[in-house]
Amino acid sequence: MCATLKFCKMHGCGNDFILVNGFTESLPADRGELAERLCDRHFGIGADGLITLEPEEGYDFRMHIYQPDGSEAEMCGNGVRCAALFARWQGICDAAELSIATLAGLIRPTILAAGEGGGLVRVDMGEPRLAARAIPCTLSGETVLEQPVEVSGREFLLSAVSMGNPHAVIFLETPPEQFAVTTYGPLLERHEIFPAKTNVEFAQVLDAHTIKMRVWERGVGETLACGTGACACAVAAILAKRAAAPVAIKLAGGELKIDWQPGGPVFMTGPAEVSFCGEAAL
Repeated sequence: MCATLKFCKMHGCGNDFILVNGFTESLPADRGELAERLCDRHFGIGADGLITLEPEEGYDFRMHIYQPDGSEAEMCGNGVRCAALFARWQGICDAAELSIATLAGLIRPTILAAGEGGGLVRVDMGEPRLAARAIPCTLSGETVLEQPVEVSGREFLLSAVSMGNPHAVIFLETPPEQFAVTTYGPLLERHEIFPAKTNVEFAQVLDAHTIKMRVWERGVGETLACGTGACACAVAAILAKRAAAPVAIKLAGGELKIDWQPGGPVFMTGPAEVSFCGEAAL
């Protein structure tokens, strides 16, 4: 009889993940290969990423995020909300405020509501990193705010922000649904100015507190939502005086509320829901 792995499939605004309790499940050594197999939408469970919750001294747990291409991401805003609720349901921790270790550092989510199939979570995402070298981005200047970048013969005004992972934000004059995200997303993801590649947000400001956004995720492709991307977009809009906090980010899969005052942490509030749970063959 083959070995199996218990999992729970969850999503935050349509950004979907396979979550595994590493406190009770035996995970294979090669988590990247596992993510490639399980995240495949034709031959696996299908997801935008694999998230494992594992023991870490001094924290409630450590969250690892593996992309469908097998790479490990530093952080995931939608994923951390799912992980917080999953930890509650799995009995890993029962407090409303959690401390989670990630490659991007300490993340502090607060569970505002938790029902049988989902809930609402507010996350202290920490302060955005704006220095070009910290993103990392090779454009000149201490910060990268609406600097011109040419891609395949077209010039964009690009802002770079790190929320523990790199983001390139581009504001459009037309609705994002009319923009060729699948053409320019991968070109910007792999652009030479981003040595670690980047996530890319294409956004339109609707009013001072509302932004519509599509996202191309590094190592994934276009997704229905991106929590860190929503945070980066709001930060870039506030810095460029295109918007003011709080900002509602409207994504294909739902809406996230972002609150940020320069010099302080970014707060993201949004839902997380269970799709189904089961066992996968290893």
